[in-house]
Amino acid sequence: MDVSAAMQQFYDDKGNISIPDQLTLSGMNEMLFALAGMQGTADDVLFRYHDFSSSREGEVIEWTRAQVNTRIKAVSVRLRQVTTPGDRVAILANNSPEYLIGFVGALYAGTVPVPLYDPTEPGHGAHLTAVLASSTPTVVLTNKNSAADVRKHFSDLPAGERPRILTVDALPDSLAEDWENPMTLFAEHPELAPKAGDPAFLQYTSGSTRAPAGVVLTHRNIVTNVLQVFQAGQLQMPMRLVNWLPLHHDMGIILASFCLILGIPQDIMSPRDFIQDPGRWIRQLSEKGTVGEDAVNVYAAVPNFALELAARYANPAEREDLADVDLSHVEGVINGAEAVSLQSIDRFQDVFGPYGFVRSAMRPSYGLAEATVFVSTPQTENRPLLRVFDREELSAGRIVELPESESDSDKAMAIVSVGAPGPNEAVVVVDPETGKELPLGSVGELWIHGNNVAAGYLDRDEETVETFRNELPEASRLDDSAAAGVPEDNWLRTGDLAVIIDGEIYVTGRIKDLVVIAGRNHYPQDIEATAQEATDQILRDVIAAFAVDTGSDVEELIIIAERDPEADPAGDADAVAAVRSAVTSVHGVQPTEVRIVDQGSIPRSSANKIARRVASKLWTDGAFA
Repeated sequence: MDVSAAMQQFYDDKGNISIPDQLTLSGMNEMLFALAGMQGTADDVLFRYHDFSSSREGEVIEWTRAQVNTRIKAVSVRLRQVTTPGDRVAILANNSPEYLIGFVGALYAGTVPVPLYDPTEPGHGAHLTAVLASSTPTVVLTNKNSAADVRKHFSDLPAGERPRILTVDALPDSLAEDWENPMTLFAEHPELAPKAGDPAFLQYTSGSTRAPAGVVLTHRNIVTNVLQVFQAGQLQMPMRLVNWLPLHHDMGIILASFCLILGIPQDIMSPRDFIQDPGRWIRQLSEKGTVGEDAVNVYAAVPNFALELAARYANPAEREDLADVDLSHVEGVINGAEAVSLQSIDRFQDVFGPYGFVRSAMRPSYGLAEATVFVSTPQTENRPLLRVFDREELSAGRIVELPESESDSDKAMAIVSVGAPGPNEAVVVVDPETGKELPLGSVGELWIHGNNVAAGYLDRDEETVETFRNELPEASRLDDSAAAGVPEDNWLRTGDLAVIIDGEIYVTGRIKDLVVIAGRNHYPQDIEATAQEATDQILRDVIAAFAVDTGSDVEELIIIAERDPEADPAGDADAVAAVRSAVTSVHGVQPTEVRIVDQGSIPRSSANKIARRVASKLWTDGAFA
């Protein structure tokens, strides 16, 4: 199926994204499935699930588009029997075909899916409890692998308060025979039919800086954002996605479900299988394919830590089983979901460049759940771009650039661009105190406007107003504002600090995570990077730098780092001294405490981000003593 041609119907005659009011994700899927049937591609393989639960080599399970569509309709029919439109349906399972089928099946049923995870997922118990209490699902979808744990999770609730639990892979295909097209169901009452502005699903924030909040994403939000990804990312067809991201994460579920809807082949495995052996991901990236005479372009999306793991544990020069990999047909690796590190990009390139990986395929990107998932990505060939700033000046909110040759000096802070904003969205830098747009080249808060911006937070009216209902009046805009012609209301405050130079966004940190000591701003990820390079005793990307209030109007800097499991604890003292010396020298602030702890001690969010504010509270409570 010609995906590019199919997507053109969602643009107006001026080339702007225009989503019809009656379009929903399920309607879009059914329309494109019918088109695949007419073009004879419904029996092509749509996705392959790599299951490593029984062996290191793994088993590959293939699903055709027709098989997937039948399973989706079977789930939809069963859900319609036990729910009413608008009910929320939680998905509690591991990454699997059933997860993805259940998600789209819930959309088909007119319910609102809530992507979550297996209740035995380590370290996420409190997050899961909070999300279930907030979303109040009437039904939980799971699979046979997770069903027993899901039932156990709800066993303490009174029978009348437990949600109904449906096991997706236990539902018979025959249920699909009773499926009715919603357009037929609502033919006599079109005003009751699902619409583009209706809630599609709830994406809960990770809770790395606060209690998780349910972001209400509409069908229009999601279709708009996917079109923005395709256009800004200049995705080349035919393509294949290699995806091990957690399906409860916005980037994982949106990419996976839209490849399914658009008929784009993808390979799926679990995050745990990737972490156990990153070589599995490299092997899947290496697989070649053709559609007719055209080579298939391979894409992936990963957080920054994946580059580190792959470079360290999947080096083809050190592994005979990977010696023949060829990454020359990898067109794009989206690097997002957490801070992007130049060192990680360089290490990945050093390891995999000799095996065909082209540096310009690395695409550091920026997004957040409140903007569906995507905001910006590199759109030039000379990616990824780097700028070097004077650390002292940046701490004072001023931009002074240094030559790239000085990127390793103590006074430099090197930041990788996360690209330019996508089409049909406005992104400006605003003074977070005054709400006025700042000139390009100034550090301020990123504000966003567009149809990819979510409807708000579930049952959190005050937070919704604070985050999504901000005004940027004409009087607060620059003469050459990037917001020209954009409405004054409904601007999204991201909470992220950044500078825009030559159209490229450079994120410097989060407002709430800033370490302010002696009147100077320090970016925690900058301090963490310095600590990382000071010693080999600690794990890469598992460091938390934060400030604690001593109660005397003075904040103290605390650094917690997890010990590399291959390191001898006897080396901790020397490592602490090295970190303390490096941070003091580079940043001009002496850590009050540097503590090296066992692997797994530092709290993470459900999106695997370091939860600095949680770590700060744990420190205050004496948890790291």
